[in-house]
Amino acid sequence: MKITLLTQNLQQKLSFLNRAISTKNQLPILLNILIETYDDYIKLTATDLEIGIEIICPAKIEEKGKTTVPARLFTELIASLTDDSISMQLTDNKLEVITKRTKSVFQTSSSEEFPRLYESKGEKLAVLSGKDIKNEISSVVFSASQESTRPALSGILVRKESQGFLFVATDGYRLSLRHYKVTESKSENASFIIPARVFRELLAIKESDSDIVMYVSKEQNQVLFEQGDTLLVGRLIEAEFPNFEKIIPSDFSVSVAFDREELLKAVKICSVFARDSANIIKLALSKEIITVSSGSSSSGENTVSVDATLTGEENEIAFNARYLLDVLGNVEEKDLIFDMIGPLNPGVFKIKNDESFLHLIMPIRVQG
Repeated sequence: MKITLLTQNLQQKLSFLNRAISTKNQLPILLNILIETYDDYIKLTATDLEIGIEIICPAKIEEKGKTTVPARLFTELIASLTDDSISMQLTDNKLEVITKRTKSVFQTSSSEEFPRLYESKGEKLAVLSGKDIKNEISSVVFSASQESTRPALSGILVRKESQGFLFVATDGYRLSLRHYKVTESKSENASFIIPARVFRELLAIKESDSDIVMYVSKEQNQVLFEQGDTLLVGRLIEAEFPNFEKIIPSDFSVSVAFDREELLKAVKICSVFARDSANIIKLALSKEIITVSSGSSSSGENTVSVDATLTGEENEIAFNARYLLDVLGNVEEKDLIFDMIGPLNPGVFKIKNDESFLHLIMPIRVQG
């Protein structure tokens, strides 16, 4: 193998590829990056068996070949190089990385040991707008559980609808739901659970806003997202997603409209005192104001008023501060609606004049 490529191109590709490098030593080969040559590019692959990333990087190929190199050492070295171009040459199981001023030699491992990311891409399920889907997913993925004790809750339910997809995530204390329309997709119904981590990595792809092609392989139980020169692979979760529809209230006695950024600022201010009071923040809803408050007997208290328009009776409710910060910080729309029934019933956030999004939070019971 003998190749030449631009340093900056390789640095940019490796920064994302690094997200799939294994941090465990269950298989030594997973600590490596697979490098393969093609006619006018190289393919770089990494996996930790949970996700896999495959990236194409343009290159001048003088001799074809493939090998694997230690991922951490390789990425650290490439990131530190300042010359415009890099030459790589494989000789006697050693990869030489050469620039005008440097020469580094890596011990390699056989590419035959490296696991295949996929047998085939599978069925093309949809073409998603790169810009739009990332905004939509950002408003859902944070609600998935970080724990693996209940596998279904660590994923996002993706359900095919007549005009697109329904995305749902919940950790048992909150739930995000989003309807997403697509212009190109298969019409047949489908439902599966994709690990939330796969979507988090999708959000991290630093490609342009080019379209994302979504593939699903039922035979391999995999989902693949392809955007530009990057391919992201994940394994579907085989579990039963909770019956989320039954916990979403259908009627509300209180509805209040407000500016998202103003309420976000208020919750951030009150979260300072909430840390010493089980992270509890109270919302008191009146005709023209939401009063946000927190406090503890040991540290003090504070209140912030936010302009609002209320329909229904005045009421109050309490939530975990982090849950409020998450929803208000991950939705981009300016005007939101908060609906509730009572202080012991779930509260629901919606986008004003838009039924595509819903976020539900279970309240905290407070004394007095």
